[in-house]
Amino acid sequence: MELKNHSFATNKSTLARVLRWVNLRPEESERTLMMFAFYTFICVGLRWAEDSTVALFLDEYGAETLPLVYIASAAMGVGIVFLYSWLQKIFPLRWVIVAIAPCMVMPLILLVLLRWGIHVSYLAVMIVFLMRLWVDALYVVNDLNTSIVANQLFNIREIKRTYPLISSGLLVADVISGFSLPWLLEFAKLNKVILIACALVILSSGILFYLSHRYRKAFPDAPQRLISSEQASRHRRIEAPLNRYKWQLFAFIGLLQVIGLLIDFQYLRELKSSFGDRELASFLGLFGGIVGLCELLTQWFISSRIIERLGVFYAAAILPIAVGFLVPGAIALLSLFPGMQLQSFFWGLVSLKFCDELLRYTFVMSSGPVLYQPIPERIRSRAQTLSGGSAEAIATGLAGLIIALTLLFSGQFIPAWLQKWVFIGETVLVAATCLKVVLILRSRYVDLLVLSADRGALSATNVGLRVFQQGVVKALGEKGNATDKRSCIELLAQIDPQGAVEVLAPLLVKLPPDLQSQSLEVMLTADINPIYLPAVRPLLDQSQGTITPEVFALALRYVWLAEPHPNLALLEEYLHPQQNSLIRATAAALLLRQGTPMQRVAATKTMRWMLTHQQEWERVNGVKALREAVYLQALRIHIPNLLQDKSLRVRWAVLEMIAATHLEEYYSALLGALYYKSTRNTAMRALAQLENEALEMLLQLATNVYQPEVVRMYAWRTIGHISTPEAMDCLWQHLETSWGNSRYHILRSLLKIHKQPEITSLEDRFYESRVEAFIEQELKFLGEIYAAYLDLNIQKDLQNPPANENIIAVYELLQKALLELEIDVKERVLLLLKLLYPPEKMQAATFNLRSESGVNLARGLEILDHTVNLPVKSLLLNILDQRSHQEKLYLLAASGLIEYQPLLISDRLPRLLTQANFLSDWCLACCFHVAQTSRIRLTIPEIVATLRHPTGFVREAAIAYLSMVSRRVLLEILPQLQKDQHPLVIAQVKELMEKYQLQNYRIKHKV
Repeated sequence: MELKNHSFATNKSTLARVLRWVNLRPEESERTLMMFAFYTFICVGLRWAEDSTVALFLDEYGAETLPLVYIASAAMGVGIVFLYSWLQKIFPLRWVIVAIAPCMVMPLILLVLLRWGIHVSYLAVMIVFLMRLWVDALYVVNDLNTSIVANQLFNIREIKRTYPLISSGLLVADVISGFSLPWLLEFAKLNKVILIACALVILSSGILFYLSHRYRKAFPDAPQRLISSEQASRHRRIEAPLNRYKWQLFAFIGLLQVIGLLIDFQYLRELKSSFGDRELASFLGLFGGIVGLCELLTQWFISSRIIERLGVFYAAAILPIAVGFLVPGAIALLSLFPGMQLQSFFWGLVSLKFCDELLRYTFVMSSGPVLYQPIPERIRSRAQTLSGGSAEAIATGLAGLIIALTLLFSGQFIPAWLQKWVFIGETVLVAATCLKVVLILRSRYVDLLVLSADRGALSATNVGLRVFQQGVVKALGEKGNATDKRSCIELLAQIDPQGAVEVLAPLLVKLPPDLQSQSLEVMLTADINPIYLPAVRPLLDQSQGTITPEVFALALRYVWLAEPHPNLALLEEYLHPQQNSLIRATAAALLLRQGTPMQRVAATKTMRWMLTHQQEWERVNGVKALREAVYLQALRIHIPNLLQDKSLRVRWAVLEMIAATHLEEYYSALLGALYYKSTRNTAMRALAQLENEALEMLLQLATNVYQPEVVRMYAWRTIGHISTPEAMDCLWQHLETSWGNSRYHILRSLLKIHKQPEITSLEDRFYESRVEAFIEQELKFLGEIYAAYLDLNIQKDLQNPPANENIIAVYELLQKALLELEIDVKERVLLLLKLLYPPEKMQAATFNLRSESGVNLARGLEILDHTVNLPVKSLLLNILDQRSHQEKLYLLAASGLIEYQPLLISDRLPRLLTQANFLSDWCLACCFHVAQTSRIRLTIPEIVATLRHPTGFVREAAIAYLSMVSRRVLLEILPQLQKDQHPLVIAQVKELMEKYQLQNYRIKHKV
């Protein structure tokens, strides 16, 4: 049994090493190998068919007629693409991908049989032309089929690793078909070889049938025409950028096809001038075999790693650079040497074809499916069919037309020795255009990923203010949802407060009362300007029945504050008891602010009567009005009673009034309101309104570890709402000295203020280097978490249950606490990244990374991959990915951030406790429970610090540990521990004192 287990473990480790060599993960291996087998078999068949039909075609027509094939192939390719797209509307995708290849080879079999039985020469020649054409159509269908199936089976990150291996099936097919075709031709004629190839294509479809059945969930069950309109409308928001992206993708694929056909034409024309039909077929096979072998090595061991390191776009740009500039330059350079013109041109074209084949079927082919991943899944396969397939087909026709026109005009106007260089020049020109398109495509890729994630952020950096203002005016003037209109006004006020007044003032009379009230509040918050008085005064001229008291009171405030010389005598009319309480209170507050001594006495009397009134709304409106008063005078004596008012609305109003009037003696009431859920939000707004004046007292509260965690969190959050340079500096300073949850709260607060993602100044670069240091610090701590987790696993395996079931259970508790810490660290790292990079991209990435879906996780990682440019980016992506803890620990150790050696738990636990500041309260308590059950010796400072810990269950764990390791010290401190406030600790101390009979024990020492 032990031998079998050893053999199984050996095989498993060998498989893991093999997968690591080809950059593959175990959970991807089955799907990848099945796709590889399918693609290899079908490509062997297609390669045999292609080389055989090319030999027949060149024998019948010669190389000069190849442009006609390209043009005809383009027309047929477009038709096939639209047929493929139409089939997806009629049948489920799974049916289409399985049946399309067998159905497509049937006409080819029929053409071969017809050529066999026909003895009329011109009909046989036409059949050869059709056979050559149909094989090209088969390639179009096969490439589409394989790419679509891969996009359905793998997410955006998996494709980068798996598709290079899958697409290497074509390279393996090149090797197999290239070396086997000359041998096959010794026993069979070209017609029979084509029939054998068709049979192999049909057999390979059986693998695809099994694969699609095994992973049915990856393929939509319904045809695309049955997709609901709700699902379709979900993507209308990204329709415009999506269309631009698809056109750019169309241009990229088309230009690559044109490059390939230009090179292919020059290459085949040179070969035709040197070989006969059978020799040509053999040379093509041998050349394909050699190229395929080089491609295979590149694809298996280099391609996926290059794509992961450089990205799909830099990898795809290698081809136009090589075949457009490097190789043509080498050909031109060698042609300068005497006697080498013919040889250099022939071997130069062979080298050009070699580079094109090598790069096209490695880096470019591996990158292809990834480019379609930003397109929403429901429309991806159809977009891939129309964009990819039709681009290649149309480009084929365009290339054929270019070649035909070049041959026509160059024969008349260009000397014979220079005609070959015309095609080289055209290749260079198309390659340069393709390179430009790649750069444009790269800039659109991440933007579309973010938009398709449905979590973009709207901010002043991506909103055109003039256009948005026009949109607000239009939205407020049309019929619609009042909630949406309120949101428009609120967003406009946040983005452009002064511009909001300019937009809202002319619309006041036309708006409904609730929007009038909101608009006036926005106008009062901004600088009050007399030029808007003509827009506000009409509200006061309306009768009381047609305007609400709230709107009238706000308009009254605006008019009297904006008037340079207001007539205050008119305000006294509003002090009568029959007036609405809100209007009465507003008039009284304005008189207290601007009136004569006699007017202030009358206003004070009115306000005192309202503040002590039995009705709630009288008191609320009185307190609200006091916010505008400059001199509270005798009204201050009512504030203590109002703070204890039974009405929550009154207490809210008092807190707002304290901040508005800067009553320093009552600032403690604002801090006290943070402790209660009912008044917390109001207190936060009030303290934020005080700005720097509230910083010091908020810091004292936030940094006091003995205050409740929730109160400290809201204190940090309030600092984040202050949004002043002093508040930002304060948060940065405390970020360096904070750990764990405190750092998380500070980061959340800092993000409220820090809105500049671009690094534009030395100060910004200084902040960037600090953030990078914080990220490395978090990663190092993550290494300690993984090390402890794995060492606990090893220690559990050494235990002998059931005698040590209690120890194993405690170990598992600590492991769960460590996994919770891992989640916390990842959240802090994402918050740190938000300080450096655009918020809309980081918001979309974070949303996807938190998802349990593998597809969404991969999308989030891809956004980070194209956004983050830190030295530790590769390590970050692997840490955030779904890898095992052992792999992540290995990667952290390989990066040099940490050193890992397996330790006994007796050594690992003290090391973990040296970073107690980073540990959560529950994790710290679990560490002491593990130390207790495993009888691990800890230092006195560690025990003493934990006995003073602000969290009760942590102190309880330390006391339980102390009762095991040192009864003498426990007896000395137990009487002092009776003063603890936590019920858990009190009960524990009581139990221990009863156990040791210490009711009358006197305190001799203090800890």
